[in-house]
Amino acid sequence: MNVHKQIEKFKKQHENRGRLLIHCPDKPGIVASVSTFLKDFGANIIESNQFSTDPSGGSFFLRIEFDCPYLVNKMEKMLSSFSDIANQFSMSWTLTRVSDVKKCAVFVSKELHCLQELLWEWQSGELMIDIPLVISNHLDAKEVVKSFGIPFYHIQSSRDIRKQVEQEQLKLLNQYSVDFIVLARYMQILTPEFVEQHPNQIINIHHSFLPAFVGAKPYERAFKRGVKLIGATSHYVTNDLDEGPIIEQDIERVDHRQDVEGLKVIGRKIERNVLAQAVKWHIEDRIIVFKNKTIVF
Repeated sequence: MNVHKQIEKFKKQHENRGRLLIHCPDKPGIVASVSTFLKDFGANIIESNQFSTDPSGGSFFLRIEFDCPYLVNKMEKMLSSFSDIANQFSMSWTLTRVSDVKKCAVFVSKELHCLQELLWEWQSGELMIDIPLVISNHLDAKEVVKSFGIPFYHIQSSRDIRKQVEQEQLKLLNQYSVDFIVLARYMQILTPEFVEQHPNQIINIHHSFLPAFVGAKPYERAFKRGVKLIGATSHYVTNDLDEGPIIEQDIERVDHRQDVEGLKVIGRKIERNVLAQAVKWHIEDRIIVFKNKTIVF
């Protein structure tokens, strides 16, 4: 089935499905108030997950997925009505429709394995996103991207022209109404100004099990250290290099028989899987960022 037809089918199937994410100080009555609110709008709770750091005064987190007939017609009133509950409990919250498929811009450099994994899963319908464009500072990905029918933009980048490059990138992101960005082995450091415009909306893959081997050449450093486990980490980008809130990680055992290239071969498989999983959790609204950590439901 054509990708765009798959997206339209998904939207139709989920037109009455909504998601509610909440973070607030923990106190009695939160779940009861939220449940009553949904019931009053005729909604049926499909999935509910909650977590409290400390029931006697910590932080409370809640994710609810619900089905509500004629949701598109009720959404504006639901958003307005829920504000009263949110104010009562000092909530940070989002209320979204599942059928509003998120638009994702992919940034990539020369290593294509993570990009290809995302494109394969997108093409098969396993990754329910819209990919309106791919941006790269190299031409290596051009033919791959165009074979999927996705616009490809080559924007050369260097430290000297970084802000100029980012202005061009931001213009494209606005043009395509992008919701979030995936750095699929994009080997450029983003400026604080760029990051601040997309808080918790830039997902990166780092080719090590953070906090080990932050920064460049982690496989080479892992080899020199003689590690017995290598891994990959997907995290939200902040202005602290490779120290943003971690979304997903995985590892695989290695030994003295692997040289640097051998580590990279093993690592690429981990990177692909870790990044794809992180993107899935993000688009399913399963992640709440708390300080420099994530709650993943």
